Amino acid sequence: MKNKLRRSSGEKSLLGVCGGIAEFFGISSSFSIRLIFILTMPASLIIYIILANSIDESPPSLH
Repeated sequence: MKNKLRRSSGEKSLLGVCGGIAEFFGISSSFSIRLIFILTMPASLIIYIILANSIDESPPSLH
């Protein structure tokens, strides 16, 4: 099964978008994704809002 982009249910600060992107690319920590979003702030805020409203949340894991 192909990995699908979803909002993270476990690793989230606000809505789980950065955590979901980190899980999608197989990065262990979403800190680097959050840092990229902060450094590219005006445009990334719009992208974040669009992603938060358009992608589904991943189901919670048991571990």
